[in-house]
Amino acid sequence: MADAGEDSGHVAEPLDLVRLLLNEAVFVKLRGDRELKGKLHAYDSHCNLVLGEVEETIYAVDDDDENSNDNDDIKALSEFAEFVEQQQKLRFPTSAPAQSAEQHHAELDELFDTLELGNPPPRLPLKQLLQAKFQDEDEDAEALDQLRDLVASRIEEGGGETVFDLGLEDGGESMHFGLDQWSTAYDRLVGAAKAVRADCELLLTRNVGGAVEDSATAAAAAAAAAAAAAAAADGDGKKTAAGGSNKTSKKEATEFCSGKVLIRRVPSRPEDVIETRIAVVGNVDAGKSSMLGVLVKGDLDDGRGKARVNLFRHKHEMESGRTSSVGMEIMGFDSVGRVVVSETPGRKLSWEDIGKRSAKVITFTDLAGHEKYLRTTVFGLLSSSPDYCLLMVAANNGLVGMSKEHLGIALALNVPVMVVVTKTDICPPNILAQTMTQIVKILKSPGARKVPSLINSREEAIETASRFVSSRICPVFHVSNVTGQGLDLVRVFLNMLPQHGRQNPDAPLEFHVNDTFSVPFTGTVVSGIVAAGVVRDGDAVLVGPDSRGLFTPTVVRSIERRRIRAKAAAAGQSASLALKKLRRNDVRKGMVVLPRLEGQPAPIVHREFVAEVLILSHATTIQIKYQAMLHVGSVSQTCAIIAIDRDLMRTGDRAVVAFRFLQRPEFLRPGDRLLFREGHTKGLGIVKSLGYDARCPLGGSAS
Repeated sequence: MADAGEDSGHVAEPLDLVRLLLNEAVFVKLRGDRELKGKLHAYDSHCNLVLGEVEETIYAVDDDDENSNDNDDIKALSEFAEFVEQQQKLRFPTSAPAQSAEQHHAELDELFDTLELGNPPPRLPLKQLLQAKFQDEDEDAEALDQLRDLVASRIEEGGGETVFDLGLEDGGESMHFGLDQWSTAYDRLVGAAKAVRADCELLLTRNVGGAVEDSATAAAAAAAAAAAAAAAADGDGKKTAAGGSNKTSKKEATEFCSGKVLIRRVPSRPEDVIETRIAVVGNVDAGKSSMLGVLVKGDLDDGRGKARVNLFRHKHEMESGRTSSVGMEIMGFDSVGRVVVSETPGRKLSWEDIGKRSAKVITFTDLAGHEKYLRTTVFGLLSSSPDYCLLMVAANNGLVGMSKEHLGIALALNVPVMVVVTKTDICPPNILAQTMTQIVKILKSPGARKVPSLINSREEAIETASRFVSSRICPVFHVSNVTGQGLDLVRVFLNMLPQHGRQNPDAPLEFHVNDTFSVPFTGTVVSGIVAAGVVRDGDAVLVGPDSRGLFTPTVVRSIERRRIRAKAAAAGQSASLALKKLRRNDVRKGMVVLPRLEGQPAPIVHREFVAEVLILSHATTIQIKYQAMLHVGSVSQTCAIIAIDRDLMRTGDRAVVAFRFLQRPEFLRPGDRLLFREGHTKGLGIVKSLGYDARCPLGGSAS
């Protein structure tokens, strides 16, 4: 079946290469709700079909499907995401040839013999490590050491925190802990965490009791207690009481104690603070800035924009109530999961206070929702390298306007998405139900392929956050910034957000500049993301490229993270670098900071590069000399197409294209994701190679 833009039997859209037979029945799906059926009379090498005996069928469309065409962009955006993800894994290929298994094992045996590690002591089962049943003090000390090493390794794997399922084996089987056994195991786990400078927060328990008991088990325990009290008060005597006692003991034998424990490292340096970046997107008037103000400040909104005032950076933003720039806000959690807020009502803590008192910091990038600020929003979304995307949807408006554009970009970037439905306090129930139906339908569509999960309780928030390492899960929250509904669930979820992403601290330094400043008595300061490697105080670095493609040598004077002085910043972290003997006019957004090594040639930049792209939407055809605004990370510059591997491109086509920057060369790497737009998003792709030789055309005509 093919798409056609006209009502006639002549189909001009390009098709995949298939074998067709003359006089074969052909079905053509038209845009909208129509379909053509005809017999194939002829076709040529350009895949143009000529049909005869054409019959047209018009299908009835339900009300729910009237806006189905609005989801085409989202579907097309996500089709390319898996291919891009696979290509990015090849960004740092190994240069050394792979060793055979025999050689690898021989080297390991030799290393073990040298270090006397050939016969390591056997590791005890996890259940034994958690129970103090050792009569020998040496055996108990060895078990505690193994438990401490296990906790330390899990914290390291989780990037500074981990969730421990106490009472369950690694495979999910129950350890059959009673209440006393579980309490002993929890005490030993807390002691092991303290030994590695970490704290424990009890998130959820089952059959243990207390403030964080699972609601289902708590209700069952309350019902059982009420039944036991009624049986004890019954005048039938000992027979009923004995029957109830036997039933209770049988129930206790089948229900065992378990719980989830969050173990988080206590930072000793600013570099040890866990950082998670979240891009906040959504249509205009969805309540993005208001919700961030409520989360950060701790006070509720008054319904007239009181909470969002502190987030605005410009006077016209305060007057209009709409964000027009990339705003930054942070939210801190201490080592036991408490939100770091001011103890004085109505007072907002500074970034320095939050950073010093926090073990985990959530950095929110507040992006504009209005269509005329799309360039700023796309730049903020790509340059901040977010770990997650928070999509805000107003309950009374639904997923409209730029919300679909933002969702599609997040899907194309393979960023896990969370949805927050705001303004539930002023939305009628029937409108809220329609909004939820629309959101679920779009998230489950073939383009998004998400599994929406509505969060209604603390247990659901904890379980979903534990499984959020899968990018297919999409949690959905109902929130009111005025009444406070659902805000506690959002805080619990943010506290448990797991770390993910590929960071390579052992690679050479690569720092992407997102913004520039001139600070009195300090000099030029650049802020951005450490994409790879580690930057330290006093490092000799290169900054560029400038308009001529050259790099300027300089030295890192000082480093700050969230306005707190730090000695270093590693891959995956955001930081600000003060640079020596450099004017602010010499730096710009889109530059990179690279290591300066003696005897090494200057970094190579390119004005031309080759990329594989997917055309999302375009009214006409795209040919050579087509120009659009191209975004690659923090780079934003107008580009022109100088070669295509075919004569032209249409909506839905995938092609290999050569681009040329019109203003200046840029520093790129194969595997970088790109997005180009002309007004709305037109296409996305991945950088395949740097440079372009016109003597070796891609397949079409070269410039």
